[in-house]
Amino acid sequence: MRVLFVTFAWKTHFYPMVPLAWALQAAGHEVRVASEPELLDTVTEAGLTAVSVGPEETLEQRIRRTQEEGDLPKGPIVPPFSTDSLYEIGDGYREGLPWEDITWLFDNVVVPRTRLLNDGMVDDLVAFSRSWQPDLVLCDVVTNAGAVAADVVGAAHGRLLFWLDLSLRMRRDFLRAKEQQPLAARPDALRDWYAGWAQKYGSDFSEELVTGQFAINVLPEPYRLEPHAHTLSMRYVPYNGRSVVPPWLYEPPRAPRVLMTFGISARQLAELQVMSVEQVQGILDALADLDIELVLTLPEEARQQLDSVPDNTRIADFVPFNVVAPTCSAVIHHGGAGNFNGTLLHGVPQLLVDSAVDAPAKRIVLEKTRAGLSVSPDEATGPRVREMLEQLLGDGAFRAGAQRLQREALDQPTPGALVQELERLVAGDRESRPRP
Repeated sequence: MRVLFVTFAWKTHFYPMVPLAWALQAAGHEVRVASEPELLDTVTEAGLTAVSVGPEETLEQRIRRTQEEGDLPKGPIVPPFSTDSLYEIGDGYREGLPWEDITWLFDNVVVPRTRLLNDGMVDDLVAFSRSWQPDLVLCDVVTNAGAVAADVVGAAHGRLLFWLDLSLRMRRDFLRAKEQQPLAARPDALRDWYAGWAQKYGSDFSEELVTGQFAINVLPEPYRLEPHAHTLSMRYVPYNGRSVVPPWLYEPPRAPRVLMTFGISARQLAELQVMSVEQVQGILDALADLDIELVLTLPEEARQQLDSVPDNTRIADFVPFNVVAPTCSAVIHHGGAGNFNGTLLHGVPQLLVDSAVDAPAKRIVLEKTRAGLSVSPDEATGPRVREMLEQLLGDGAFRAGAQRLQREALDQPTPGALVQELERLVAGDRESRPRP
């Protein structure tokens, strides 16, 4: 079968797709990865065949232009209400956000983001899909253009989840609240976005465009935020791009090794930086007399701004996460999908400096399993980080909790084992509905 992966031009959204793409390719299926020109070298470096869709404009250029045109705020978008309800995990009933709050989120966050990330890709993606005729389209959870293209050519369509599914939860909250409103007061801007593209290509809107026919989820089932009715489980398999094992990792650590890393996203956009250089320096100073081996990943330009580096600290521009994590006693990170899932997979206690959009839910996962702790970026002072790190290293319950979570993660089917399930799913889809 022909399988098309679709993602916007962001490395950390593409990297988790690679093991499944290679599993399908190794099983004899044809695989293509469609993204904007900015990501093509990253795709081909992974040994996959890329398809260029959308303009040459980079994501950063598009964000800056949209901000200058007044269609996107220049600062962070902060809702004027509590969003705690969005992050609840468990089987209990949740009320959901009220109509005024959920429509605010869709009008100010969800739909503007959808337009920003997808509008430039749709036409090229549909043109390629009509030419290549994929049987299955697998989309990054915020790359909605893939759903439109799948619908146009009648391909099966699934959403790839490497983090908690806030998008589906918000959509369900929206539809629940919408039913309680008078007919004349039910605007649905996300539906309008999908319907506009569907009508352009001779189709009609269906809610399946938003949700996909199924989802592939790497989180163990008890910790999924809002599972799709048809969810396939898959083990998270790390992929870091070009990786080389540094010589200092040949030997075991002389003291408990702690990795502090804030991912690669902040290197692409300054707005995504979790902590200032001054905060990092404060943490280094506070940990300087601890009997640990601290490994800090930091770009060279940021390293040059540090006043001093303690003797127990090693700074590296980049270290393959899946290589260093198994040697660690704790990991301090910002909550990105690669860091969170990678730490979970290796059974290492983690300190989450919770800046990622779904970080509140990840904090709940760590609390439920006692696999780690979390702190907000504003509270991540040197003394506070030291206090929490000493808890992680000194209390064996955190290691035990992390290892329990690891076992649940390892119980998930590997990408290779998932291939046959996807083959059956696509075969059933072909039988159930004719293709255009």
